[in-house]
Amino acid sequence: MSEYAPEYPHSCPYEVTPTTLPGMTHLPPPAEELRLLDAELRQLDARRAQLLTRRAWLVFALQRTQQPPPVALSPATPPDPETAAPSVQNVLLVLGGVLLTLAAAVFTLVSWGHMGITGRALVLGAVTLAALAGPAPLLKRGLRSTAESVAGLGLALTVLDAYALHEAALTGTDGTGYAAAASAVLAVIWSAYGLLPATTALRLPLPSALAAAQFPLLLWALAADAGPYVITTALLVTAGLDVVAALRVTAGSVRIAAVVGAYALGGWGVLAAGWLSLTADGPGAAARAGGILLLAATIALGAAWQGSGAASGSGSGSGSAQKQAFGLAIASGLLAVGALGGVVRSVLPDMWTVPAHLVCGIALLAAVRAGRLPDAIRRGFTWASGVVQALALLWTLPVVTVVLLGPAGWVGRVWSGAPSDARAAVTVEVPWPPDSAATPVALVAVAAVLALAVRTERWRARARLGALGLLWATALMLPAVLGIPYVAGMLVLGVMTAAALYACTVTVPAARLTALVLALVSSVSLGLTALASQTATLVVLSVLVALFAAASWHASPAPVTAPAALGYAAALASATGAAMDWPPARTALLVLAVPVAAAVLATRLGASRATVPVEVAGAAAGLLAVGLAVTDPPMLALVLALCGVIAAGTALRPDRRPVGYAATALFVLAAWVRLAAWDVGTPEAYTLPATVPALLVGALRRRRDPQASSWTAYGPGLAATLLPSLAAAWADPHWTRPLLLGTAALLVTLLGARHHLQAPLVLGGSVLALVTLHELAPYVVQVTGALPRWAPPALAGVLLLALGATYEQRIRDVRRVRAVLGRMN
Repeated sequence: MSEYAPEYPHSCPYEVTPTTLPGMTHLPPPAEELRLLDAELRQLDARRAQLLTRRAWLVFALQRTQQPPPVALSPATPPDPETAAPSVQNVLLVLGGVLLTLAAAVFTLVSWGHMGITGRALVLGAVTLAALAGPAPLLKRGLRSTAESVAGLGLALTVLDAYALHEAALTGTDGTGYAAAASAVLAVIWSAYGLLPATTALRLPLPSALAAAQFPLLLWALAADAGPYVITTALLVTAGLDVVAALRVTAGSVRIAAVVGAYALGGWGVLAAGWLSLTADGPGAAARAGGILLLAATIALGAAWQGSGAASGSGSGSGSAQKQAFGLAIASGLLAVGALGGVVRSVLPDMWTVPAHLVCGIALLAAVRAGRLPDAIRRGFTWASGVVQALALLWTLPVVTVVLLGPAGWVGRVWSGAPSDARAAVTVEVPWPPDSAATPVALVAVAAVLALAVRTERWRARARLGALGLLWATALMLPAVLGIPYVAGMLVLGVMTAAALYACTVTVPAARLTALVLALVSSVSLGLTALASQTATLVVLSVLVALFAAASWHASPAPVTAPAALGYAAALASATGAAMDWPPARTALLVLAVPVAAAVLATRLGASRATVPVEVAGAAAGLLAVGLAVTDPPMLALVLALCGVIAAGTALRPDRRPVGYAATALFVLAAWVRLAAWDVGTPEAYTLPATVPALLVGALRRRRDPQASSWTAYGPGLAATLLPSLAAAWADPHWTRPLLLGTAALLVTLLGARHHLQAPLVLGGSVLALVTLHELAPYVVQVTGALPRWAPPALAGVLLLALGATYEQRIRDVRRVRAVLGRMN
């Protein structure tokens, strides 16, 4: 090997083409090797430049595909125009036509008097004829927009011609009548002009003619000093003609103008006719107003019929046409009901106004079933009937509200005396609604419709439930409406409650829920109504307890009826105590019978769905008993103790073990209340009754679960006595309490150390140390006062030096104590 050859530890970093024969492995000379290296580097540089060029091209291609390349505008490129040529043309034409129209108006109004009759006629006639004749050659040359502008000028000039004619030759003519005739003539002239072969392509004359046709009838009625009935009829007739035009004319602009006119004039006509019907002072006036409303209903029905037929015959746009026909059918049905109901109202008393309209609304359903009507009209009549029935139900709502909520006024007047009748029983604080004698008729009628007219499978069950609710509302309000005796009214409510509870046990689930709600509402209304009399209260509450208890034998309504029975039993116990003139605290003992019954019943029910509601009702009755006894501490202590007994009995059940905590709390509260009643001020008398049960519970838990923490088992019980006693001991100047507390704390500390329990050791030791500090504090103060002033700082310095000298040893001692405590439970 040559001495110039480099030594590579592993392998050559490049490939060298051998220059020797096959089989020989020695490297080339240095010069040859350098040449090879330079050639290899040149190849790498060339390859790198090629790859960089390819990369730049790929980046440029990706940028072109992701976003369009910006186009640079040369200075010679003109910018895009802000407005299109047709828009500019239309604006110019409209402005020109407006200016010419204004000029003609100024000429007619101002410069008219400066010319003679011949000059006036020649000028206006020539200008008008020129303006009307101009669009024809313009249309032939394809200048449509210009032709429309010139035609608009010609139409405006005809209006000025009509005005000029009146001012020049017909000044004695009535202005309103002349305007009516002129609008009719202009409508004819413009229609003829728009239909000429030369101008049939113009879009302005025919809508303008239709707009002018809106005024003749109305202006003629005003000119003739016609009454409101004729004017309203003129409005509706014009709207009807607009409807015919909208249905028959094919031009889009004409149809739009006709629809706008029909809705505008028709709406005003309907409002005016409705007002005339409401203010009619006799059958004749009501009949005329009803006839106008029937005319409006006929127009709407005809439009709906034609619209539904056109929609069914055409595929495109049929959805919107069907919706429009549906809305017009609803309007037609409501107008017919208003017309017929208004006529009937004029001959009947006011209380029958709503029932009369309701009958007409129900008759719409008969019309739907009797005739072969299009689907949109049938659905529209059905909805119109539903709207009328809903309004009738709203009319009955005040009476139903008074009947349901009115008896609540007896809460502030308990046992003040039985009222005279059922109406007086519900109008304690609110007045009776006027004209309400016919409300039951409306409810029964709507209930009959729901029960008989609804036949679809989807809505039949719901409709029958609604009918049931309406019949129940009728029976609820009937005693007050008829004013039957007080006892008879309560008897009706009792029968309704019993019937609803019976229905809860025999009907399907959906009806069962409805019947259950009705039974609860009826029973509440009955209970409130009975508050007027002591005897009625006791009898009614007893009956309600019996009814709901009997219904609770069936499993389905029991989750509701059983708690309700317990609630009424608590009310009966309270009423019984008040009837015997017992004080509220003594009455609480009677109320406690309800929680006892609830606990026994819950034990018998087991895993039933009614168990939890029964227990909740019992707990609520217990709270009521506590509330009644709160003014008498000795009785309150007894009630709390009895509640604790009931809770302890409930805790005996395996699934109600946690109730034992509530029982313990009740016992403790009872003991505290009794001690407070005895004027006991010693804190240990209050804390020890809580500590002993808490420690017993903790011991039982530790027995079942040896891994339970001592803080969880014994911490609450020990803290309940040690901490309040410690606070009292620090404020006690005598030695008895500190001695007893220190002894107890020492005993607790020794027990904690003996059984390796952290909570007794820490709590006992801490209390013992604090008690000792409290007892030794006077002596420490005395000794400190006897020492010189320099002694305390000196002693503190010595202490710090000692701690510093034995710092590491003290740290080890602290860690050792912490480890010992950590190993304790």
